[in-house]
Amino acid sequence: MPSSEDQQTDELKKAYDAVCKKVLAEKGIIANILKSCVKEFEDSSIDEIVHHCIQGTPEVGTVLVEPDAGITRIQNVQTEDKSSTEGTVFYDIRFTALAPADGQPIELIINIEAQNDFNPGYPLLKRAIYYCSRLISSQYGTVFTKSHYEKIQKVYSIWICTAPTKAWSYTITRYSMKEENLIGQAEAPNSDYDLLTPILVCLGKKHYTELTGLLKMLNLVLLDNISSDSKVKTLSEEFKVTTTPHLEKGVAKMCNLSEGIEKRGISIGKAEGISIGKAEGISIGETRGETRGIVRSIKALMRKSGLTIDAAMDILDVPEADRPRYAEIIEKGIH
Repeated sequence: MPSSEDQQTDELKKAYDAVCKKVLAEKGIIANILKSCVKEFEDSSIDEIVHHCIQGTPEVGTVLVEPDAGITRIQNVQTEDKSSTEGTVFYDIRFTALAPADGQPIELIINIEAQNDFNPGYPLLKRAIYYCSRLISSQYGTVFTKSHYEKIQKVYSIWICTAPTKAWSYTITRYSMKEENLIGQAEAPNSDYDLLTPILVCLGKKHYTELTGLLKMLNLVLLDNISSDSKVKTLSEEFKVTTTPHLEKGVAKMCNLSEGIEKRGISIGKAEGISIGKAEGISIGETRGETRGIVRSIKALMRKSGLTIDAAMDILDVPEADRPRYAEIIEKGIH
């Protein structure tokens, strides 16, 4: 049974995740994500995307959807997709957007996920593809009925990964369906098969001032330890994100919760580190010279206390010169 300390830390993390999703759901932030990741918006301005493309108010983890029951499915307000045969899927953020096109605008269904665990025991990309598939299948009954498959709308599932492996750090990767002629030169309209696109947006350990574009903005919002006022100011000046009371309140709450999680994690981590060393039959000081022992200690602190690898090594007083070696060993082991 988890201790009261663990329960309090979990509650802080849940509160942080909830606020984080609401901040990411701000239209100005979504607009920057769409412009950088979704090809249909590459030539649109942030202002145009905010005021003319994003439909309604993006909803964040609040509404239940039951496809098997034949009730309401794909709409702006649905963030949970539940099936009696497939289980329950919770979407962090889900909304529709109108993309400029020749003739009539194209309506897209877009899902944005904030993901802390890059290696949850399965390839994250496969989960993103699954989310895309669910976004398409749950259109039946509202977007189209019977055999009117021509009405299926294209979907995107964009995953913002805050703690990827070194190889994936600071990358944006988009996947799509493509036509391949095996015999002959037949050609189908791109809109008939280009219907689902998962995207991985991976951050890392840099400071936002070392970055540019979308990666800089997301790093600033999600990872950098600076004041909420500085974050909001940079979002407004560099990324044309409108400053609203909701945004200011959300960013301030994120900063406060992040600080609380860090302090609690360090406190618990110190106790964990000591107990791990005792369990190994050695002191923390002695583990510094024992690769196996220190690696176990670091991984245990990361797992049990939710600390980053750097925070775990800080608690264990791992010498700076040895840190790259331990980080590489752990990263290879995780990957």
